[in-house]
Amino acid sequence: MTGEQLDIELLKGFSPLDGLKRDNLAALAKKVRIRELSPAQLLFKEGDTEKRTIYIVSGALELIDGGKIAEVVEGGTENARNPVSPMFPRRVTARAHDRVQFISIDSDLLDVMLTWDQTGSYEVSELQGKSENIGGDDWMTMLLQAKAFHKIPPANIQAIFMRMQQINYKSGDVVLKQGSEGDYFYVLTRGKCLVTRETPLNKEGIKLAELDVGDTFGEEALISDAKRNATVTMTTDGAVMRLGKEDFKRLLNEPMLDWVSSEEADQIVQGGGQWLDVRLPSEFENHHKDGAINIPLYFIRLKINTLDKDKKYVVCCDTGRRSSAGAYILSERGYHANVLRGGINSS
Repeated sequence: MTGEQLDIELLKGFSPLDGLKRDNLAALAKKVRIRELSPAQLLFKEGDTEKRTIYIVSGALELIDGGKIAEVVEGGTENARNPVSPMFPRRVTARAHDRVQFISIDSDLLDVMLTWDQTGSYEVSELQGKSENIGGDDWMTMLLQAKAFHKIPPANIQAIFMRMQQINYKSGDVVLKQGSEGDYFYVLTRGKCLVTRETPLNKEGIKLAELDVGDTFGEEALISDAKRNATVTMTTDGAVMRLGKEDFKRLLNEPMLDWVSSEEADQIVQGGGQWLDVRLPSEFENHHKDGAINIPLYFIRLKINTLDKDKKYVVCCDTGRRSSAGAYILSERGYHANVLRGGINSS
């Protein structure tokens, strides 16, 4: 089983993966493999900061605190449904008791997927209506995996998809030309492209890269206000989604949100405020702030009328990404919403 592509049903046995839509679970299953530890092998050490979300599939993993075994996580148990020691930096050392099988997921990727999954459902259907030949959510899911996309404030993710236009191309068409002004950010949604750069010695252009569905291009010229430094040509028939320069720049900027530290958040709550946790119920049940109420991000528009406009809310999740999206929705509708900086996994 080790090294094989994962079954979606296995992933659905873990929290919060059980909250992801099937398309995103399928995309995740393609990226994740079951890995193994030998008895006594370390999985991570106390103080490690690498952001990986880890689940135990089988075997027993010992969590060691101060030289003593504080907890044992056994694959297949209720306890193993949740990520192992999700705090960063790690508060404990994890050591295999026997042969352990586990999966490890990039925490940022998972967080972006959860945020998109829970805020983007309205827009996906509209986009699919406009562009039936794009192939469902595949390109969106792939776009979410691009590191550049992780820089986009979560509150703006929906707006970006809403403002994108689809453009169809034939094989041989030039999408953008070296030396031209940067006016759009592009995502390739169907077909393949070739990136070339012309030099004084090579007018035909040096081949720099081949692009496939989900790849992005054009952002460098928008960010730096420079001219295009390469030419992108379709090598097959295909399509792109493009976003105009002004929309791109505006949507990369963080919307006005009130971020608070852990100490400031505690003061707000002690002064009559309320913790509002926007994670999934399974995550909330595993651990949460004392006195917190739980309204998952995907429910927030439906449940917003149950909240008190006179009360100050401190919106939280595990990292701050989903909570900033939730706080933006609340603030837009006139509620007092602060966001816990870094989320509860770092506070």
